Amino acid sequence: MKLFLSDLDGTLLTKEKIISPATMQALKDYVNRGNRFAICTGRALESALTVKSTLGLDFPGLLIASYNGGLLYDVDEKKVIQRIGLSFSLCKEIDKIASEQGVHIHTYSDTHILAKTQDQELDFYTRVIKTPVTLNPNCFSELEMEPSKIIAIELEDHDKLENFKQTLEKKYPNELSLVYSHPNYLEVIPKESGKDSAVRNLSKYLGIQLADTIAAGDEMNDLSMIKAAGLGVAMCNGVEAVISAADYVTKTDNNHDGLVPVFQLA
Repeated sequence: MKLFLSDLDGTLLTKEKIISPATMQALKDYVNRGNRFAICTGRALESALTVKSTLGLDFPGLLIASYNGGLLYDVDEKKVIQRIGLSFSLCKEIDKIASEQGVHIHTYSDTHILAKTQDQELDFYTRVIKTPVTLNPNCFSELEMEPSKIIAIELEDHDKLENFKQTLEKKYPNELSLVYSHPNYLEVIPKESGKDSAVRNLSKYLGIQLADTIAAGDEMNDLSMIKAAGLGVAMCNGVEAVISAADYVTKTDNNHDGLVPVFQLA
């Protein structure tokens, strides 16, 4: 039995945010051979579950690693396997720095995006992510549990986003991991989180050796899991760092069934 962890956007999903018929059939065949499949995404759990239900990913034994590995979920059992959060005191400090630097941030409850205002960054984000939004100038006050992720978004000035990243890295080197999931999106997650931790923790949960894990992705937030898995797969449409680190690079991109040969070999 193998465990296949796949990113969604730019990897399993096409640019239209669907799964092509050939890729879906290859995935079904892979699962029917007795293997396990996990969605491993920066998205919130609610968004990943929406993808599962709307696109027909109703496979037995499906697992979800959301928030870049911050929350692990067993779909069949309807059970949270593990949750890693950012402390409320740290969230307050991140919020203060974002406000000082004029950077949009928002976070998530189990059911909603929690944002301060309806700005152009939130409009851009929710054009694809259809999770309901709660607006509150003190959005962190809406939380009952420590959040697994904060996302920073900047649409016009990447240097501003990079400066925010460097500020947080310098101030909280032992508390935070900061990775890009998109040129405009900076993921702010706990240091002990990350997609590599999802590979290790889900393989342990299933009793599968790391050598029997496969991880596929395209962006910088996928880099750690591609390095951690027994077989790291980069989409040919991925960023150069991911392609360089991978054991295998797909021959075609996410819009042209790039993962099909990988599912067939597993």
